[in-house]
Amino acid sequence: MTGRLGVPLSVLDLCPVPAGGSAGEALRRSVDLARHAERWGCTRYWVAEHHSIPGIASSAPAVLVGHLASATSGIRVGSGGVMLPNHAPLTVAEQFGTLEALHPGRIDLGIGRAPGTDRATARALRRSAEGLPAAGFDAQLAELRAYFADRPAGDGAVGTDQSPAGDGAPGTIRAIPAEGNEPAVWLLGSTGYSAELAGRLGLPFAFAYHFSAANARPALALYRQTFTPSARLAQPYCLISVSVLCAEDGATARWLHGPTRLSALRLRAGRPSALPSPEEAAERTYSAAEQAVMAELTASHVVGAPGMVIDSLNRLVATTGANEVMVTTSTFAHADRLASYELLAQAATGPAATSPAATGQASSRD
Repeated sequence: MTGRLGVPLSVLDLCPVPAGGSAGEALRRSVDLARHAERWGCTRYWVAEHHSIPGIASSAPAVLVGHLASATSGIRVGSGGVMLPNHAPLTVAEQFGTLEALHPGRIDLGIGRAPGTDRATARALRRSAEGLPAAGFDAQLAELRAYFADRPAGDGAVGTDQSPAGDGAPGTIRAIPAEGNEPAVWLLGSTGYSAELAGRLGLPFAFAYHFSAANARPALALYRQTFTPSARLAQPYCLISVSVLCAEDGATARWLHGPTRLSALRLRAGRPSALPSPEEAAERTYSAAEQAVMAELTASHVVGAPGMVIDSLNRLVATTGANEVMVTTSTFAHADRLASYELLAQAATGPAATSPAATGQASSRD
């Protein structure tokens, strides 16, 4: 019997743009999916920050989060995530402080330290050819969080060497809409660095299992080992984001997954494209080397009928100790994406499990 998913279910949306479609259509479909996800009982709905990829429309998380929050009423909405090195901490604080003020108690600010794009685009975003060292990210994060502090009238501002007047006077900058309006801050990552930092700061942690599966267990173990309780979080809390495609039967799921496999191959080859159709993916002839690359890039994806998907996710939860599963799904047709999430949500809340995963006897395989 298919088992109930033992942890909350959430959505990570990359706003896929299908071949022949437009960014506007993709964004409107994200609004529609968010409304459905709320009705299906999902906990949160995050959008990612990616740049210069024709098949992904989620380049401006703050703008999209505001629109999604206005289109829904209760589901938590946020970024998965904002790539902090691409932005001034003051700007991020003002944006997400405004969102929290408008939608109190519903906004998540997921922060990452990767560029989310290629080197040339990162340079255009950062206006600099230099990357950000790890110590620089720590300082950026501390500055960002300081802007959210609730300051009494007349209290000083964030101490910084910059000021609006350019005079270098410390303590002159304030992010007015952010003060007292701190969203739930998360750290995102796929390595031990972000996991350890999240633990030391007492923040919730989101691990990108969908593209770094091998690092999941050691990173999450490190997060729990280094966790220090904070005012925001008394116990460690981590989620894993997983690429999932669910259909009525395994053959259909694999057919619908073809475009994701081909897109991954093109991206690895440096030729990103809009999401191809299942027909295009199936008709293409692949070399043995290309098949090996696609298998490697999508090895962690969970693709199949509802029972298989739920069992796989339960095993993954059992072996990683994750507190929440966040699913990302890309299909050429919007109806297929809706159907995948609906089947998953129905299975996740179905009858209690009698499978090994549900009873804690998980397989060592994911």
